[in-house]
Amino acid sequence: MSGAGAASMKLTLKVWRQPGPTAPGRFVTYELRDLSPDISFLEMLDILNEQLVARGEEPIAFDHDCREGICGMCGVMINGQAHGPDSLTTTCQLHLRRFQDGDTLVIEPWRANAFPVVRDLCVDRSAFDRIIQQGGYVSVNTGSAPDGNAVLVPRHRQEQAMNAAACIGCGACVASCKNASAMLFVAAKVSHLASLPQGDAERSRRVLAMVAQMDAEGFGHCTNTGECEAACPAGIQLTHIAQLNREYVRALFCSTEG
Repeated sequence: MSGAGAASMKLTLKVWRQPGPTAPGRFVTYELRDLSPDISFLEMLDILNEQLVARGEEPIAFDHDCREGICGMCGVMINGQAHGPDSLTTTCQLHLRRFQDGDTLVIEPWRANAFPVVRDLCVDRSAFDRIIQQGGYVSVNTGSAPDGNAVLVPRHRQEQAMNAAACIGCGACVASCKNASAMLFVAAKVSHLASLPQGDAERSRRVLAMVAQMDAEGFGHCTNTGECEAACPAGIQLTHIAQLNREYVRALFCSTEG
């Protein structure tokens, strides 16, 4: 019987439990009954944690914040898929009606050397923060708020920048890539600012610094399998990686000529 038509659901969860970064982890099996198909995936984990606390057991640690698909905190692997089976959907936006009554769900954290496990389903994604610190901004003295039409930007450049800016930094691209590459994330940040006149002054320094930091963090190389685009809940496209490569080559030539 499908979850969408059931009054309640039974699910078996195999959840990765790891008490700390250096401690060994393992999958622990839990049975949940009488679940509404209309609750979200994270609400299901809330219910499980309430039961664990009532039994005197340690609740499952998992990242979450806005629960509106904006913050990018909630990412986990569900049956081997980043954020679960739905496209353009974060874990917090996933509902149990997407699954079948009686299903077994394997839930684990992002697997990447650059995203070390903190505890259970929580990983440390501060590597992304350090990449942003290397150039994911524009350092200009803005003064008072400028007129919105003072700097003219062609529509196609506006749309390109806005599409790239949609990246929420969840790390699904890294988790789904067989090489644990962060190219799609870095490409979105570089493409966003390189598409706007405000980011032009620092575009060469920015791309060189951010790519260097990406490599220093231990992310893998991109081999263009496209799984990152398929897993991205914000729909960031591979075309941004192409732009990143162009920006990088351009910056190398500029630094050589200088």
